[in-house]
Amino acid sequence: MAGYIVFFVLLALVLAIIAKGVRIIPQQTVAIVERLGKYRTTLHAGVNLIIPIVDSIRVRHDLRMKQVTVPSQSVITKDNVAIGVELATFYTVVEPQLATYAIASYVEGIHNIVASALRATIGKMELDEILSNRERIQAELRQALDNATENWGVRIDRVEVLQLEIPSDIQNSMEKQMRAEREKRANILQAEGEKQATVLRAEAQQAAVVLAAEAEKRRQILDAEAKQKAQELEALGKAEAIKLVAAAEKERIEAIREAGLDSQILAYKSFEALSQMADGKATTIFIPTEAVGTLGSVGMIGKIFDLNNNGK
Repeated sequence: MAGYIVFFVLLALVLAIIAKGVRIIPQQTVAIVERLGKYRTTLHAGVNLIIPIVDSIRVRHDLRMKQVTVPSQSVITKDNVAIGVELATFYTVVEPQLATYAIASYVEGIHNIVASALRATIGKMELDEILSNRERIQAELRQALDNATENWGVRIDRVEVLQLEIPSDIQNSMEKQMRAEREKRANILQAEGEKQATVLRAEAQQAAVVLAAEAEKRRQILDAEAKQKAQELEALGKAEAIKLVAAAEKERIEAIREAGLDSQILAYKSFEALSQMADGKATTIFIPTEAVGTLGSVGMIGKIFDLNNNGK
């Protein structure tokens, strides 16, 4: 009976020792193994075997990106303004062995490096430059941390300025300045708007004058064309009337000739027309030489005028 008890005790002891030698490491995690106090190997994700009692896990490292918030640091700017700066640093353990043995605590080391680099960076900049150039501060801090943590097995992924604490009197002055700048921009925008409106009104008036001038010019052209057309039509009408009168006179003369009337009768008819012309106020009458020869004497012409004068 005692033999069974000893057997089961030894079996349980062996099983416990074997179980202690099996190590399951989660994903994105590594473990530093020491053998009798000296670094032996690094265990990665999955099932790993170590020698119980002889081998032991010194520390586990999380390989995911981690964040460490640096408490607010009081720093003085180039223009002697004391401000508080709160930072957040994102880092990743890339070499677990160095992160274990190169520095006692890389988190405290990051805090100290950030505080020192922050004072050196802020001390070279004025307040306005700090407020408008956070990217520069973050870039310089990251460069300083990279140089320091390169031998720690830690990679600095990002540095963010979370908050800037400015003295209340400086903040009030900045708010007044911002309000003045906003009013200035508003006045400038209003002046620009009024200027633009004036220019547009002037352009509209100029365009209206041009259009009115163009319309007047077009009207005058149309009036001139209408007058010209009327004159042409009137001239054509007069020419047509003259043609018609000449054609009628031609037909009358041809009709007289066809009736057998001699030249004396034609001359007498011509002088009848002359007597009608002399009935007016004209004192001078031009008589064709053919008619004078036909009548045979100037006395006949005088009689024609006497008859006209007596008839008055």
